[in-house]
Amino acid sequence: MTQIRTGTQAIDRAAELLVRVVESGDAPSVGELAEASGLPKSTTSRLVSALERQGLVQRDAQRSALLPGPVFLRYARRERTDPDLIELSTDVLDRLAEATGETVNLAVVTVDAVEQLDQRDSRHYLGSTNWVGRRVPLHATASGKVFLAFGAAELERGPLERLTEATITSRADLDRELVEARQRGYATTRDELEPGLWAVAAPILGADGTAVAVLSVSGPTVRLAPDQLDELAADLIRGAEIVSERLVGHPRLTKGAA
Repeated sequence: MTQIRTGTQAIDRAAELLVRVVESGDAPSVGELAEASGLPKSTTSRLVSALERQGLVQRDAQRSALLPGPVFLRYARRERTDPDLIELSTDVLDRLAEATGETVNLAVVTVDAVEQLDQRDSRHYLGSTNWVGRRVPLHATASGKVFLAFGAAELERGPLERLTEATITSRADLDRELVEARQRGYATTRDELEPGLWAVAAPILGADGTAVAVLSVSGPTVRLAPDQLDELAADLIRGAEIVSERLVGHPRLTKGAA
């Protein structure tokens, strides 16, 4: 009986922590969860780890804040009533993966980060990472810059967080990059999210010209040839046009449209 009571108590505590993470306006840390719930930090950390293993919570890139996990993302996507982006993008993702041999992703934006919805893995061992369900920052990723450039997201004012030595920390530098991304129809990053990682991304536009999703290709810099980003961007833009037409029922709006 004691074991049953102890097990039920652990379930209740884990459920309480999960609710706090899901309903929190700001992603809490383990310490903040422990303080809010009145549990010892060691107990909180153990319960959070169990939730994390099941995909119910996940940590941000710095492993300090806790966020709803990929299970919730998949559930939310299944409950969508509008045209399913994954279904509309399947053949485009397949074609891009075959053409590039690199990792191809479909992503949407949340309040302050990029969420990866679907992925085609690189055919190479080096660079094969599963990004689905992971949140990445807006200012240090090609996808995030596309969402910023095409009106789908905004950054809070203040200094930008430095993730690597190459990460943009000047607001003016980022603003210039966003103007260029909007003019040419795609954004790039190199060594910004992680050293040795490059990416290029193009927007899937809604009827009002706002980016509703993003297609991206990424890989290690050791396989990045000169001018490859521009060539990949052209393929991504063509793929994004196809998905945009399927999504809104008419050709993609011209670049620069508001």
